[in-house]
Amino acid sequence: MTLLSNLKILDFSTLLPGPFATLLLADLGADVIRVERPSGVEAWAMDPYLNRSKQSITLDLKKQESIEAVKKLVEEYDIVLEQFRPGVMERLGLGYETLKQINPRLIYCSITGFGQTGPYKDRPGHDLNYVSMAGLSSYSGTKKEGPAKNGIQIADIAGGSMHAVAGILAAALYREQTGEGQYIDISMTDCAFTLNALSAPTYLNDGIDLEPEAMLLNGGTFYDFYETKDGRYFSVGSLEPVFRKRLCEGIGRPELFEMSMSQEPEQIREFKEIVREAFLTKTFAEWHDIFTEIEACVEPVLTFAEACEHPHMKARGMLVDVPNVHGGSERQIACPIKFSSFTPNYKYVGLSPGASNEKILGEQWKSKA
Repeated sequence: MTLLSNLKILDFSTLLPGPFATLLLADLGADVIRVERPSGVEAWAMDPYLNRSKQSITLDLKKQESIEAVKKLVEEYDIVLEQFRPGVMERLGLGYETLKQINPRLIYCSITGFGQTGPYKDRPGHDLNYVSMAGLSSYSGTKKEGPAKNGIQIADIAGGSMHAVAGILAAALYREQTGEGQYIDISMTDCAFTLNALSAPTYLNDGIDLEPEAMLLNGGTFYDFYETKDGRYFSVGSLEPVFRKRLCEGIGRPELFEMSMSQEPEQIREFKEIVREAFLTKTFAEWHDIFTEIEACVEPVLTFAEACEHPHMKARGMLVDVPNVHGGSERQIACPIKFSSFTPNYKYVGLSPGASNEKILGEQWKSKA
């Protein structure tokens, strides 16, 4: 028995937040069916990673026969996740109030940019917009270059995906206790706003504006990235005194420890500049050799290819070979959650749209696309 074998999910989402959420749930054993349009290529429809271990059916939700098929499935698949704009599922006849009449135990989760209420509920947006609206971008980046452009989707995954998973699991636990399902409204902007957790009190309680390069963790101190002689970078996070002492020793300046602990703005700036100049004197490989032997919270900025080959990632089993339909396998990122009594079962890479039509909907749906 798998951890979440009792969860049966219909996933109507196509963009990153929903599929990533159900990927994690599928890795933990949930039975997930992704419901896709019969024509047109969605941004993530063919992704073999996001859709692994999920079944796939294609339904034209503008047709009544497809609506009836969904209603039939909801009798058994009693968790629905969708990512349309507010009101779309209701107009299709598949809103929460309608489907819970079929199955009162239904858990229904909607992920949207701005939520189901409020003046922005119908407004379009993307990850960059949500983190901007949430105030995160205003103090991330530099004063000279402005807000940082992130290589990952913060609001989509840390906001939408992870909070959706938490909400669904909490609702499932509540249902086990009470027999009642419920509706979950996930706003990626709301969730991104909560990521201000560490910095928010500075403004909310002390009235100090959050600005780039002005705080402990956003470049206002030596906690930062430093360029090496050959144009690579290292991350320096030596916050605690014991690590700060080792940092000073690592860069060959042990006498700077007292300065490094100063709270005086001028000395903070001077120490950071000294660290910057020090890193420019050696190559990436040279600094790697030094700080591999010193536990100072100083680590190299690896490329993704380097991260894949890092011995720690390998020891943690963060890459797995997942079977494909051709009898081979594809390398994918593994589920990051480790359990003492459960190991994720990676059934197969993402199936092509509609691959499960006949199995789930019946023979009459076999040729329908």
